[in-house]
Amino acid sequence: MGFLKNFFTNVYATDAPTRPASGFGQLSNDELEAHLGVTRYGEFELSDAVRPSYNLEVVPSAGFRHDTYRDEENRAEVPVLMAAVTRDRMMDAFMSLIEQLGDTVDVVLETSHGHDSQGHTDLYREHIDMPILQSTLWDFEELLVNDGCTGIAILNPGLPQEVQLDEHKLLIVYGKDLRRYENIIVDCRIPCREDMRFITEAEHVHSTREKYVEQFEELKMRLGMDGYR
Repeated sequence: MGFLKNFFTNVYATDAPTRPASGFGQLSNDELEAHLGVTRYGEFELSDAVRPSYNLEVVPSAGFRHDTYRDEENRAEVPVLMAAVTRDRMMDAFMSLIEQLGDTVDVVLETSHGHDSQGHTDLYREHIDMPILQSTLWDFEELLVNDGCTGIAILNPGLPQEVQLDEHKLLIVYGKDLRRYENIIVDCRIPCREDMRFITEAEHVHSTREKYVEQFEELKMRLGMDGYR
């Protein structure tokens, strides 16, 4: 069973109005299924969570770049690292990054299951021990790597720093003084490419499966978020 039969859902546009997610609707079923079935671009392998536009406006590849988050409310600029990691190294890289946040952290689960293309729900859990968290996350590796409707952020408000594995399966690190995180990314053999573009910066499609909805509910329970929706 391929993407179309199992878990083809909505096409999501980026925030840019010039990039409507309409290109997929122009394809035949055979063209669409063939495109969604492509997992490898050179040495880079995508997870099942997301696929690029049919015309490959952005070709998936490994790399990271420096960016800045502008907090307009507080008139502050926060350094950001953004990285795309091939599928088989993604979880290891994520685990190495979150270890830098300390022994006790907070967790945010993001889900767009049951939402339209613009909606999602955030669930929050404070004060969880890092070894317990990592053990739990390894148990849900398939969900975290392959579900295009699940994202997770680990943060330490005391630093303050945050590491995300988002719905697009990009690794994103926020906070001051990110040198340790950058060293880890480099150690994972991810090249710095300041001019690289990510799959989020063009038309793309997210995907999920019914089993991932069930796994998300189980992860929510394991993290003590089962009372939230």
